Amino acid sequence: MADAQALDEVVRFTSDLIRIDTTNRGGGDCRERPAAEYVAERLAEAGLEPAMLERTAGRTNVVARIEGTDPAADALLVHGHLDVVPAEARDWTVHPFSGEVRDGVVWGRGAVDMKNMDAMILAVVRAWARLGVRPRRDLVIAFTADEEDSAADGSGFLAGEHPHLFEGCTEGISESGAFTFHDGSGRQLYPVAAGERGTGWMKLTARGRAGHGSKVNGENAITRLAEAITRIGDHEWPLRLTPTVSAALTELAALYGIDTDLHDVDGLLDKLGPAAELVEATVRNSANPTMLQAGYKVNVVPGEAVAYVDGRFLPGCEDEFRATLDELTGPHVDWEFHHREVALQAPLDSPTYARMRAAIQEFAPEGHVVPYCMSGGTDAKQFSRLGITGYGFAPLKLPEGFDYQALFHGVDERVPVEALHFGVRVLDRFLRTA
Repeated sequence: MADAQALDEVVRFTSDLIRIDTTNRGGGDCRERPAAEYVAERLAEAGLEPAMLERTAGRTNVVARIEGTDPAADALLVHGHLDVVPAEARDWTVHPFSGEVRDGVVWGRGAVDMKNMDAMILAVVRAWARLGVRPRRDLVIAFTADEEDSAADGSGFLAGEHPHLFEGCTEGISESGAFTFHDGSGRQLYPVAAGERGTGWMKLTARGRAGHGSKVNGENAITRLAEAITRIGDHEWPLRLTPTVSAALTELAALYGIDTDLHDVDGLLDKLGPAAELVEATVRNSANPTMLQAGYKVNVVPGEAVAYVDGRFLPGCEDEFRATLDELTGPHVDWEFHHREVALQAPLDSPTYARMRAAIQEFAPEGHVVPYCMSGGTDAKQFSRLGITGYGFAPLKLPEGFDYQALFHGVDERVPVEALHFGVRVLDRFLRTA
């Protein structure tokens, strides 16, 4: 069991890390080094030998290994990122980089994404050092840079340039799983991520005939681009069920006493009520136009117009995704991947998944553990290049009415102290026996 000091430390570490502003604005505009130095110092105090690694000055990653008791066992990667998305202080109730603890809640950017998990990892590792605990299998602990952008300075760099640090790792855990989802009828669900949609951020470029704004122009680049992104935005993607999503629907239907009809997924989702939120974004590919760039003067028709689209594709569906975009963009608009990462799928019949389920049920016996696929992506994509299967497991027990998913990248991001305590206990239980 995690000791009382671990429970105190997880709150302090979460607050301290929030106070270190690691805002990632994209395009290399971020500096994680102060946070990396903080976690490296905490690891060193626990007797570990953390390595600090950079591809770009100031974009620092930290990696350490804990030797397990079973030398024949495969190693497990436990990773969390140090960067956060931007936050506008004027929109917040509490300053986003205050790390203030108020009324039993830790406030600030990163409280759920994902400095809370970083703090849990540190608290558990340090408790083990005090208590003389060793895990069954080797653990590789990694704190990464640049997850909120391209991961080029973070997990991509580590996987590409330092694969030896992850020798023996076959599985990994990180963010976005094992949190309490309240369904509105008294049930508490704990979704554990066993898959991620692929990332397909796209740049669309329309070219046409530049000219005076007062003249008729049948080759207007902006018009061509607008037509393409309208087709993309209006497109109804077909249903595509992956094994993870099929399992999620089957388990949820059984829990709610609903006939499992995977031939009518939309009808099944309607019957699941609020719980449908866990799967509805992952039964299809998607593409959302997000940015436009065109023109420089109101009376000039530009010769080029550019848009960016956030695309996501399910495991096994990338070819279909590409073909659909070729069709939707049409003959006058070119598209290319601005950033692309693979879709992931993890087995649900693995001993590791069973141990995650058992760890949650020990401390939340009233809860129901279910699998789900993440609509977005994590550093697990980059680590998959090393043959590491990734799960989303960052446990938090949350009160009813606490909209965890809305706080990802949202205003007034915060995490209850009791949720952090629960997370430490569950993570400690799982990692000891994983």
